[in-house]
Amino acid sequence: MHRPFSAAARSAWCLGLVLAGLAAFGPIGSPRAAAAENDAAIAMHGEPELPKGFDHLPYADPQAPKGGRIIYGQQGTFDSLNPLVVLGVAPDAVPRYVQQSLLFRSADEPFTAYGLLASKVELNSERTRLAFQIDSRARFSDGKPVTAEDVIFTFEMLKTKGKPFHRSSLARVTKVEATSPDRVVFELGDGSNRELPLVIGAMPIFAKHATDAEKFGDTSFKPALGSGPYLVEEVKPGEMLRLKRRKDFWAEDHALTRGLFNADEIRYDFYRDSNALFEAFKAGLYDVRLESDPTRWMTGYDVPAVRDGRIVRDTFRFQTPKGMTGLVFNTRRPQFADIRVREALAMLFDFEWANRNLFHGVYRRAGSFFADSELSALGVPADQREKALLAAFPGAVRDDILAGTWAPAATDGSGRDRDQARRALDLLEAAGYRLNDGQLRKDGKGEAFGFEITVTNRPQERLALNYATSLARLGIAVSVRLIDDVQYWRRLSTFDFDMIQWTWPASASPGNEQIGRWGSANAERKGALNYAGVRSPAIDATLQALLAARAREDFVATVRTLDRLLLSGFYVVPLYYLPETWLARAREISLPERRPKFFFSNETLARSPSPPAPAN
Repeated sequence: MHRPFSAAARSAWCLGLVLAGLAAFGPIGSPRAAAAENDAAIAMHGEPELPKGFDHLPYADPQAPKGGRIIYGQQGTFDSLNPLVVLGVAPDAVPRYVQQSLLFRSADEPFTAYGLLASKVELNSERTRLAFQIDSRARFSDGKPVTAEDVIFTFEMLKTKGKPFHRSSLARVTKVEATSPDRVVFELGDGSNRELPLVIGAMPIFAKHATDAEKFGDTSFKPALGSGPYLVEEVKPGEMLRLKRRKDFWAEDHALTRGLFNADEIRYDFYRDSNALFEAFKAGLYDVRLESDPTRWMTGYDVPAVRDGRIVRDTFRFQTPKGMTGLVFNTRRPQFADIRVREALAMLFDFEWANRNLFHGVYRRAGSFFADSELSALGVPADQREKALLAAFPGAVRDDILAGTWAPAATDGSGRDRDQARRALDLLEAAGYRLNDGQLRKDGKGEAFGFEITVTNRPQERLALNYATSLARLGIAVSVRLIDDVQYWRRLSTFDFDMIQWTWPASASPGNEQIGRWGSANAERKGALNYAGVRSPAIDATLQALLAARAREDFVATVRTLDRLLLSGFYVVPLYYLPETWLARAREISLPERRPKFFFSNETLARSPSPPAPAN
């Protein structure tokens, strides 16, 4: 009797076909040179830009003023200080400011990381063996040195009790050992996951002697003991978190920290409502705000504090792909199981009307998970490398998406585009749905088709209500439910929703995080980010090929293939993206003149003791 492949065997077989297809077009790429110019850095592709012995990061200002306090405002609340475990809602303050990792990612390169706790990195050309030499100066805030045992302890805790991303990524390590008190070696299997060395290097290192391994996965307001520049000074659960700069920080004059971490005190204040959060900023209650609401940016800042210069507004353009914001179908729900239904519902979002009437025309329509970059498949025909990747999965990508002729459905902008509604209804009828007495029903009978959109703030609610109105015209009953932040995250962690609005940010070097978002193994794993419930052998194989790609052209081909597969699956209603990044800040908060190329870095901010005079 024929025995079907196991999931692991099927994945290995599919990946073999994918890589064999690529091999027909030449070698996957030359391995990294054994002797790199900087032996304390590694890159996902190519070589690190900065040489060994560089003085400071190009976008950091070593002369930035030190001292003062910077306050950040955040919407929501928190019930833990450890964002690296499944339970709880936690801010990023502790791993960002209290802990440190072996490597520090540069905001100037697609994915290059330089040695921070590690003074030296050894990575063989096959990427199967990784070793870190820990800086002899590195100290936790209690004065004890950072050791190889601390690194191994952190690795084991994150692999067994961390979020699904760390569990799945770190599980690929076949062996880890301390060859000396300050040297740790990782064996990385066959080296096919080329990002794994960077994932390991990015782990925030916990102190073994000060961490309870049994309670590591629990929610807790006890901050981790770290080696970073700050200590947690005060916690008001759910309301406020205050950090104070260490006077004995071991890396005060390290090349990676020179010009960074400039404030003596950092405070996070939490606001449950987005309007209260914005009003607090205008009143000067916190200092820095990354703005994502076009209406607020266009009209909400016409206030005295902006006019007299107390609040400064900046606009940045980064080279990072813009990612995808969309309304996510939970395909675990039976009403979203049919791809024709999902495509029809995606047609009914009237971007043209919403952009003009709700968002001042500043958005661009999302049509790719890697928009505004060479990684996007939108409008680009598949090349031979992409076709080779897809050869084992005929029909996995629609013909128009493969040809680069597909685009998100456009309307006439009236808010009542009848032609678009007719096309959507045709798809719904092909899926077996009929209108009966103004309601859409399976075969015209039975329970009315409908679902709930779960939102966590007023802007999401406004958009969802607008979309629900469009769907109601086709007899689709949609309810919109606004819930608090903690409840929202708990429901997401167990996939207890019909539809949500979500943004998947993109980097210039997508990698392991894509498995967490789209891998079949994460479709039912609590706390995973596969909110759509994607289960696709073609996507699984492409994700493995993405991690195995060495040459840049193969990497681009695999990311574009992933983009085409996701678009073909209609897992989301594509919404929009901002081509720019908007920052509002108190006049006293200064930025370096040189901006990072790929993403905004909070660590570069400083409070000027004598701010420039207000504008006339």
